[in-house]
Amino acid sequence: RLSCIRNNIWLACCGVLSAGLAVLSSFGLMLFCGVPFVVTVANAPFLILGVGVDDMFIMIASWEQSSRKKDKSHVKSLLAETYAEAALSVTITTLTDVLAFFIGTWTAFPSVRSFCLYTGTAFVFCYIYTMTFFGAVIALNHKREQGNRHWLTCMRVNEGKAEKSCLYNACCLGKCSRHSSRLETKEPEGEHPMNIFFRNYYGPFFTNKWMKLLVVLLYGAYLGGSIYGCTQIREGIDLRNLASDDSYVIPYYDADDKYFSAYGPRIMVVVTASVDYWNETVRLGIENCTQNLE
Repeated sequence: RLSCIRNNIWLACCGVLSAGLAVLSSFGLMLFCGVPFVVTVANAPFLILGVGVDDMFIMIASWEQSSRKKDKSHVKSLLAETYAEAALSVTITTLTDVLAFFIGTWTAFPSVRSFCLYTGTAFVFCYIYTMTFFGAVIALNHKREQGNRHWLTCMRVNEGKAEKSCLYNACCLGKCSRHSSRLETKEPEGEHPMNIFFRNYYGPFFTNKWMKLLVVLLYGAYLGGSIYGCTQIREGIDLRNLASDDSYVIPYYDADDKYFSAYGPRIMVVVTASVDYWNETVRLGIENCTQNLE
């Protein structure tokens, strides 16, 4: 927002901080429990950040909707309605993510198992911090707005009747109006342009009967292509994909497929017993055994 009182910069920063706390808590708990830390786990913070920021936007959007319906002075009722609207969405998304990653712990690959354990636990902590820490931050930010305080300095902004300069109003209120004696928090809050766009343009466009028919046809084509793609999946892994494009391993596997793919895997015979190799009869027996295997 342009208003320096209604600005939500600190809310956004605390939402990112909430995701960071979830990563630290998850990593600390898993390391304390002795779960191996592998290189793939280093990608987990990016997943947690994406989900944490998504939950943050859901909470803020629900708060804004609630603040338009109710008296802004009752923080408890505002926060209660915010949780009633946002908690269900946040809970469902968290449950599906946690379930997906904890199912991944059944794999036979130890590195994937560690990655799923770290990430799934981080999602649990992200949910806890969003429902507790971030909700408290929203209430504190609301208290700052009600006090008509600047988002950066937290100083009370121009409550007197004395007119201030245009530069002062631009820095402290976000606008260049000389009539700034009225509290910013008392002014009616305008609706966000994205809400207007989706309600007045996007919604009516997609509820048109021809557009609905086109969407159904496109989804049918997408579904058919997805089913066909699932039938083409083959189990296995190409070892080339595990190395970088400029690695010496790539030419090796190309040559191996080109010249030796017709011979199949190499078979090795191991003699585990104690053998008298000095005995010519024993050596002939081993040679005959090898020829029979060939």
